[in-house]
Amino acid sequence: MSDPAPASAAKIQMYSAAPTFLVADVGYTARWYEEQLGFELAGSFPDEEPFAYASLRYDAIEIVLLSLNDYEKPDLRARRPEGLWDAYVRMQGVRAYYEKLKDQRFITMPLTQQGYGDWEFEVQDPNGYMLVFSEYIE
Repeated sequence: MSDPAPASAAKIQMYSAAPTFLVADVGYTARWYEEQLGFELAGSFPDEEPFAYASLRYDAIEIVLLSLNDYEKPDLRARRPEGLWDAYVRMQGVRAYYEKLKDQRFITMPLTQQGYGDWEFEVQDPNGYMLVFSEYIE
């Protein structure tokens, strides 16, 4: 049996990250992401509610929900009025996605071109988590 390649020769590559949100009710929140944003439940534990954990996916994007009884996310927006995000989603088709959602009350910023060139809109989930959907469009 040979030794593995030295660490300096190994290729390191990361593929994705999944924001993890603490919530009081995983089942309710998972249904909200499915019904409002089009995510799909990829897995949960245990198999029936009340869930301690759930994973939601939309293409390559994953959001993880963890249960914490009576948890309320602190509202820190006043401490950083220029924006405070919990997940920043880079995507293709941001205009079409915005058109599907634009009449919903959970939109906190309409589709806007930022000074750095990206087109973005913001969504606030029922727990107070802020998600930004963004695309650089030339």
